[in-house]
Amino acid sequence: MSNSLGDLNAKADYIFKVVLIGDSAVGKSQLTARFSKNEFSLDSKATIGVEFQSKTLVIDEKTVKAQIWDTAGQERYRAVTSAYYRGAVGAMLVYDMTKRQTFEHMTRWLEELRSHTNNDIVIMLVGNKCDLASLRAVPVEDAQEFAERENLCFMETSALESTNVESAFLTALTEIYRIKGKKSLSAEGNYKSASLKGTAILVPNQEANSGAKGGCCG
Repeated sequence: MSNSLGDLNAKADYIFKVVLIGDSAVGKSQLTARFSKNEFSLDSKATIGVEFQSKTLVIDEKTVKAQIWDTAGQERYRAVTSAYYRGAVGAMLVYDMTKRQTFEHMTRWLEELRSHTNNDIVIMLVGNKCDLASLRAVPVEDAQEFAERENLCFMETSALESTNVESAFLTALTEIYRIKGKKSLSAEGNYKSASLKGTAILVPNQEANSGAKGGCCG
């Protein structure tokens, strides 16, 4: 706990780019805001083009800066995505668990993601808006089956109630660290992000917190 916010912002050992993809209005921007700034806005407008936030955290005594990229889900912005995916080492594949169609579109989004990224990208399937349980249109079993078939991590979240949002991102980021850390993916020369301001948090011992999702991101 000796690291101060100033120390964490001074230099990152690793910088990981994580992209959020999925249909419009599934809550990608809300998930990004909840994780990076612990904010939620009921007046959130549709994302136009690409936005990103950053958050600094500590994993295994290493300082990791997560760059969370959020793109518009509307078809007219799809041309943005080839550049958007470039350099991504993680992805959150987001659907609205109250809208079946957004889940059915996951296959298409996953195909697009994999066509633009490396084979070792860590992918988390996220069923958002789990606070609206009475409106559920996607059974947990359907999502789990899809995740297992495609070798994805899976969690249901609520950006509104902050349910599992941090857990979903940290599970993905820890898996990225375990993969990329072995390859010595240094922040230096990777992304120049000195102007970005992150929020520092300390992650508990990840080895002791493997959870039920261990290995599913491989």
